[in-house]
Amino acid sequence: MLSDADTANKSAIEFWFDFSSPYSYLAAEKIDALAASHQRIVHWHPVLLGAIFQITNAVPLVNMPLKGDYSVRDFARSARFFDLPFTMPAKFPLPTQLAARAYYWLCDHDMAMAHDFARAIFRALFVHDRDISALAVVCDVAASLGLDADALSLAAAQPEVKARLKSETDAAILKGMFGAPFFMVDEEPFWGVDRLPQLEKWLATGGF
Repeated sequence: MLSDADTANKSAIEFWFDFSSPYSYLAAEKIDALAASHQRIVHWHPVLLGAIFQITNAVPLVNMPLKGDYSVRDFARSARFFDLPFTMPAKFPLPTQLAARAYYWLCDHDMAMAHDFARAIFRALFVHDRDISALAVVCDVAASLGLDADALSLAAAQPEVKARLKSETDAAILKGMFGAPFFMVDEEPFWGVDRLPQLEKWLATGGF
């Protein structure tokens, strides 16, 4: 556990992601430990990548000719590189707004538990091939962590929780996010799980 003194003069790492992003799954498994080793905390921000793609005129990697086949291969290879399990979901990409809304509701109550929930959602999709666009699956993941699934289900439908997800996505766009995962460290942006070594060097050296 980081003390207040450890983090008092160090800004948090901002971590934006979509639950439907394989590279975000890999980053989610690594970023908290990496940050803690440099006396930083991480603020997690699930967003809707589809809304961002409307701004950038992009499409999911798997839907791009030639690049799609490569990407599927790279998802699995990158997981092996990070020594993480990976299964390419049968349904992909898929909507993630329910999981994202649930995350923000949890985060307002317990940030550490919200991070655990996010990792569990990622594993449900990219390890166990579960359809996280289904409310029943999101609630089951929550229940497996000892959370109140009924309360979470109700919260995910609340207008203020829906608005929170939209505002977080809008804020990510204003920060320059165009793909996931996306990080901000000391106002320096890093895109992609393959930039974690650069991010770590930045933390170690104070910038380069």
